[in-house]
Amino acid sequence: MHAAELLQFVIAGLKNGSIYALVALGFTIVYAATGIINFAQGEFYMLGGMVSVFVLGALKVPLAVAIAGGVALTVVVGALVERLALRPRRDAGQLTLIIITIGVSLLLRSVARHAFGANELSLPAFSPGPSVMFMGAAIERQALWVWAITAVSVVGLWLVYEKTSFGRAMKACSISHEAARLMGIDTARVVALAFALAAGLGAIAGAAVTPLTSTAFDVGARIGLKGFAAAILGGLGDFRAAVAGGLALGLVESLSVAYISSTYKDAIALVVLLAVLFLRPQGLFGRMAKEKV
Repeated sequence: MHAAELLQFVIAGLKNGSIYALVALGFTIVYAATGIINFAQGEFYMLGGMVSVFVLGALKVPLAVAIAGGVALTVVVGALVERLALRPRRDAGQLTLIIITIGVSLLLRSVARHAFGANELSLPAFSPGPSVMFMGAAIERQALWVWAITAVSVVGLWLVYEKTSFGRAMKACSISHEAARLMGIDTARVVALAFALAAGLGAIAGAAVTPLTSTAFDVGARIGLKGFAAAILGGLGDFRAAVAGGLALGLVESLSVAYISSTYKDAIALVVLLAVLFLRPQGLFGRMAKEKV
């Protein structure tokens, strides 16, 4: 394999990995605030793309306005999921709450199927034009947008966690909800905002990727699995580890296509997920939690 061909596979892996990283960030934010896995995260990704396409076609607004509308509506959906589906059962066990998120995922998928149809939909590229050539490899302009959005999301989350009272409240909730309440933190508000933020990140990812791959009502399950695998691979609870896990998973997938076969591309995420759960459940970049008794 020539160097340019290998570089092309690496670029493809980093592009896919950035997508997985954005979805993994949503899993990580909700897990850090609640201790549960939100299996509706993939549907937030789907809604970001589907609603943006609908707004663009129905209202004939500029692309940026359509995407902003798609993200905003998905944020509202994320907040409603927490308020209507999870908060009434906040005293239930984690398994019950996880099952609720699976039910919400199925519901959102069904609603999207009836609202937007079963056909694949797409958005125009954010920056139309030919691919950018780099050392003999082609980089799609939309991929540059995906990388930029991932970088801005990471920096933005770092600022939120380190420089805002909301970020400090999320850190406190990740340690102990009971202790956070005793310190005067409105934990219900923190959890609601965490769901809204996770939904927004998923929607941004969905809108950014739609010009590359199109979207449909059923894309959430596949991307949700890969985002979850990326979060587990990096280490749940740390947004920087989630990004690293997403990029690593994307590279492993792409290189498996280069050296093995494209047939097994979608199975790689499941294999990686199982391997990490068996061999290093805290993730490659996480630390094993120690429980005091």
